[in-house]
Amino acid sequence: MNILVVDDDDADVLMIEEALSGSEGAINMHRVADGRQALDYLHDPGVSQRPDLILLDLNMPRMGGLAALAEIKDDPELVAIPVVVLTTSEASPDVQASYQRHASAFVTKPMGLEEFEEAVQKISRFYSETAVLP
Repeated sequence: MNILVVDDDDADVLMIEEALSGSEGAINMHRVADGRQALDYLHDPGVSQRPDLILLDLNMPRMGGLAALAEIKDDPELVAIPVVVLTTSEASPDVQASYQRHASAFVTKPMGLEEFEEAVQKISRFYSETAVLP
């Protein structure tokens, strides 16, 4: 599974890497630091394979997660990629806005490493069980 992690916090990215290391199957992770970089990566013709899953933080410089999520879901070439919002925000407007923009899930961080790993494992299993292969 190819995962794009959109997060500007190095510690959170390390936790994501640690959590994904326990996933079943091969995991390839690419990381960018904000929504603009994510869109540039997703539209880069040099990228041979699009991600199967995007883990997206909301609070980032240049372009935040909600703006990036809206652009991803408005793009016919990207709309089918599941996006999991993974953020420190527990604000109801952020949760509502994420689901209105068609996020697949909303996961709040920080949490303990064990709980975080469990959440990422569930996301990975959900993708594996629901992915439609060509």
